Amino acid sequence: MSIEALEQRLAEVLEADLILRNEPMARHTTFKVGGPADLFVAPSSVDEISACVAAAQETGVPWRVLGAGSNVLVADEGVRGLVIHLDKNYSSIAINGTFIYAQAGATNEEVAMKALDKGLRGYEFASGIPGSIGGAAIMNAGAYDGEFKDVCENIICLTPEGEVLEISVDDADLGYRHSLMMDKGYVVLEAILGLQPGDTAKIAAKIEELTRRRAEKQPLEMGSAGSTFKRPEGHYAGQLIEEAGMRGHRVGDAMVSEKHCGFVVNAGNATAADVLAVIHDVQEAVLANSGVQLEPEVRIWE
Repeated sequence: MSIEALEQRLAEVLEADLILRNEPMARHTTFKVGGPADLFVAPSSVDEISACVAAAQETGVPWRVLGAGSNVLVADEGVRGLVIHLDKNYSSIAINGTFIYAQAGATNEEVAMKALDKGLRGYEFASGIPGSIGGAAIMNAGAYDGEFKDVCENIICLTPEGEVLEISVDDADLGYRHSLMMDKGYVVLEAILGLQPGDTAKIAAKIEELTRRRAEKQPLEMGSAGSTFKRPEGHYAGQLIEEAGMRGHRVGDAMVSEKHCGFVVNAGNATAADVLAVIHDVQEAVLANSGVQLEPEVRIWE
């Protein structure tokens, strides 16, 4: 692995201020924890993204893609290799009739608000999901009886080999927190959503209702990665955690939320090690109490 060689290659395709050395990942995750990335870049076009991936592949440097950082826990030691950040730098949204064309870095909230402006319904469920379109596609994001696959038409991806593909929703294998893109290591570049004409007032009212419900039930005032664990079949993670007596369980400044046991939160200055310790403790307690093995939903970068 040659970070120096990769940095030189990246300098040929990106402006200098878009290439950062030892960038703290705590600045880019909703958990507000995580050590430095060896190299951190913010490309703003398909050509630049493709060039970054190609440079990493050719120099043998491992690479990852980060969106809004809302479902990622980065180790205190940081990330070796290259992090490609698709955020505000790659977040345009276009609308043609009832179709929305959203680049990977656009947030779910931004897409929902654009849809509202145009009187399009169907993406209200995602208005409060704190992530990007790229992450929503990779994880088949869902909430309040809605899922990304319900509105997705096509997903445009970049393969690790540099090929740009347009994948239909039927071929994307979108399931519970799963997708073809996840399995194949594809970079999501853009998603095309098909919505329906609707009454603007009703759309706004639904978004407002869901926003209120989230605020009442979720610890939005603290750093977290949303629901920490996947929903076990036939159970609710939060209920299992509470029944195991883990409400408020704390290691350092990481703790099981008192407001919603399905969330592990950063109550101040938690480290990734603190968060991982709480996750491990919860898994052990739930397994001992109910026999259910909880699987993290948050993606752990170690």
